[in-house]
Amino acid sequence: MKYGVFDHMDLGGGSLAEQYDSRLRLVEAYDRAGFHAYHLAEHHATPLGMAPSPAVFLAAVAQRTRRLRFGPLVYILTLQNPLRAYEEICMLDQMSGGRVELGMGKGISPIELAFFGANPGEAQAVYLEANAVIMKAFSVERLTHHGTHFHFEDVPIELKPVQRPHPPLWLGMGNPDHTRHAAQNKINMVCNGTTAQVRIMTDRYREEWDKAGGSPEAIPFLGVNRHIVVADTDAEAHRIAKPAYERWYESFSRLWREKGQSPPGAGYPPDFDELIRRSFCIVGSPKTVRDMLAEQIEQAGINYLLCRLCFGSLSFEQASRSVALFAEHAMPVVKKAA
Repeated sequence: MKYGVFDHMDLGGGSLAEQYDSRLRLVEAYDRAGFHAYHLAEHHATPLGMAPSPAVFLAAVAQRTRRLRFGPLVYILTLQNPLRAYEEICMLDQMSGGRVELGMGKGISPIELAFFGANPGEAQAVYLEANAVIMKAFSVERLTHHGTHFHFEDVPIELKPVQRPHPPLWLGMGNPDHTRHAAQNKINMVCNGTTAQVRIMTDRYREEWDKAGGSPEAIPFLGVNRHIVVADTDAEAHRIAKPAYERWYESFSRLWREKGQSPPGAGYPPDFDELIRRSFCIVGSPKTVRDMLAEQIEQAGINYLLCRLCFGSLSFEQASRSVALFAEHAMPVVKKAA
């Protein structure tokens, strides 16, 4: 059982420069606390994502950490040239001594894609072709590709990652039928949902992993996202978590509300108490959090928890205290039990 951090980099309360600075200080704390990896989302034209160029921020992460792995979750391949994305990935892996975790996808929001002139109806096809180009670039010295959306002729591939043949791969998944491809290609999985919904995904992944001849000890990460706030008491944790989540949800839903739509398939409710009831948030004292973690790990069948530890109106002081309590009192006990 390992723990990572997932960060939307949603808009906080201070200036953006202050937010970047405080987030990098938190990343240093994640490194010291022994988290496995820091995963950064990519969003555009929305307060949900104030790091629309993940590689820029992750380059700073590479310089501020020593053990912590990191990467995009996910690079939106629909919005960039795959050769350019490949070169950024190699640079980050070289700059960090081989610590990149690589998530790639089409982008969950058709609204954001349309802002760039991309056709949401073609997003899946563009992503699949761009992904194929990047994976091919990892294995060749010169790249030639002639597809529907991208054309490359005898391009010299001068950059290579430290990790060969490529950094560990990640996919965000919500459809159990997609686990076969992930298991066959040893791709790490992260999903959202209730513990019951997540258990369907993890059971299916393990089934496909067995069919592919994988050993239980070598199974990739099967992860889930959760908002987490730890404080000295349950009351204090709820006091700071509720307004923080409400601000995060406002950022999360803003673009959709402006377009008269609802976010598709996410399951996040506007009400904080309903969030906890759906098991999407782990909040309380260290003992309460330990108990909730142990229950969710068992029920969901996960071996990786992505902790959303700084979001909404949480201050740096509140988030760093939460990280310290989580790392000292929750992680070691639950990791040992798992």
